[in-house]
Amino acid sequence: MAINNWYKDKVFYQIWPRSFKDGNGDGMGDLYGVYEKLDYIKSLGCDGIWFSPLYPSPGVDCGYDISDYYNIAEEFGGMDAFRKVLDGAHERGMKVIMDLVVNHTSDQHEWFQKSRQRIDPYTDYYIWRPAKKNGKLPNNWDSLFEGKAWAWDEVRQEYYMHLFAIQQADLNMDNPLVREEVKNILRFWLDMGVDGFREDVITFISKKDGLPDDYIMPASKGFLYFNHGPHLHEYLEEFKRDVFSKYDCMILAEAPMVTPKKALEYITEDNNPVLDMMIQFSTQEADCLFTDFNHVPFNLRKLKRAFSKWQTKLEGKGWNMLYLENHDHPRMVSRYGSEKFRDESAKTLAVSYLFQKGTPFVYQGQEIGMSNWYPTDPEMYEDVQTRWQYFNVGTKKSPEKRLQRLWHGSRDSARTPVQWSNEENAGFSTGTPWFYVNENYKDVNVAAQEEDEKSVLNFYRKAIALRKNLSSVKNGNYKEYGKNSKSFYTYSREDENEKLLVVCSFVGKTKAWKAPRGFDLLNAELLLCNYAMSNRATLAPYECRVYCWKK
Repeated sequence: MAINNWYKDKVFYQIWPRSFKDGNGDGMGDLYGVYEKLDYIKSLGCDGIWFSPLYPSPGVDCGYDISDYYNIAEEFGGMDAFRKVLDGAHERGMKVIMDLVVNHTSDQHEWFQKSRQRIDPYTDYYIWRPAKKNGKLPNNWDSLFEGKAWAWDEVRQEYYMHLFAIQQADLNMDNPLVREEVKNILRFWLDMGVDGFREDVITFISKKDGLPDDYIMPASKGFLYFNHGPHLHEYLEEFKRDVFSKYDCMILAEAPMVTPKKALEYITEDNNPVLDMMIQFSTQEADCLFTDFNHVPFNLRKLKRAFSKWQTKLEGKGWNMLYLENHDHPRMVSRYGSEKFRDESAKTLAVSYLFQKGTPFVYQGQEIGMSNWYPTDPEMYEDVQTRWQYFNVGTKKSPEKRLQRLWHGSRDSARTPVQWSNEENAGFSTGTPWFYVNENYKDVNVAAQEEDEKSVLNFYRKAIALRKNLSSVKNGNYKEYGKNSKSFYTYSREDENEKLLVVCSFVGKTKAWKAPRGFDLLNAELLLCNYAMSNRATLAPYECRVYCWKK
């Protein structure tokens, strides 16, 4: 685990490789493009990089269906390009973490191909079951991506479990040989110099013994039986004992539907934690029910409850991972902000989370306020989950309504190429991009914002620099004010040196505002604001402010 908890002082930048920057003109984002932009990432104040999967993959789930854990895909530049980026990042004082995807592999992985042929020792590397006597599936569990959680294999004449795409076969982590394979993968990358891992849906790796039918969940059947399963903590302890404890590395775990109480079972710092941080989904649920596709109007109070719950429940016990965007969710300006007030809302969203306690992550394009993509044809979507939703869910609704549902929910909106300039293909590639470029790239791009000191990009730089210079952001107490407000999110951070007051408006009109009792604005320094002129008695549309009192 991380020595001296160095991750607590970092700000990470997440790269989704296909869409970050194409360095060789073939239309696919790659590590040549990443190397070219290392100084740009550093200029944001980010001193860590999280790479979404770079491994060889058939690409059914855009790299999360891995066919070789010990290599870098040639489309991204291969192993030499990765080593160059890793060295370049380290030379700039930046850490690098990779995605660890071991709940499942591609069905093209050598392990699966040998397992389906019952070739030892791979026979039980995956979760295989015969059909029931009545010809039904082994159980009634659902896949989170495509239909039921079982697919028939003609070679083996059995069903295999897939909690995600049909081509993503779940590994049998109960098999000690599989756990040894995982440990060997970890050692390989850590020995190369990688600084840690983001563990993809790691809370799914232990399934309930016997794989019973689920009569509890009305939808997503089986979720209660494969999330936080009976041996999860045991396996995480094993990975820590045999591998992580021997390296100075940071371990971040994706944990769908996790609560602070549950998270503390893994990350409580004075209790030999098996993980450093967990990625919660609570802050992604303020405009949806259970999944992004079940859209409801944005509810600020729901977002604030999620923010404050994680800040207060983990205080003095565990460390928060802070984020608003990643590769799995639509863009926040379009969800919680306003495309009409794009710049203003992008800035207030930044302030809303960057001054909380924890380690912030910035997703590529977030720093320029990239927004959702609105294709006119469902066939334009690439994502396997999105396509399944359109063609299999709510099919009685009109095509227009079904397409609008994708506009609200598809993670492909976060996967359009980064908009570097107003040149052709948004400056992402000199070739034909692998995926569609958002049409607003001429107005929203890095080059234009570099030249504008009031841009979203330069605001992110100021905000990140500020959080690193304020002791109260890392160590101070958190307190929320005006919990019932439907318009404003207000919180303080305080330590022995200073007191901060952070206020963010989430409405598109000017509204009266009053500082909480005990905060004398006349004696405060206004450190950050997204408007040139600020009226103490009102907040402009999507205005944000950070006040400071030195002690």
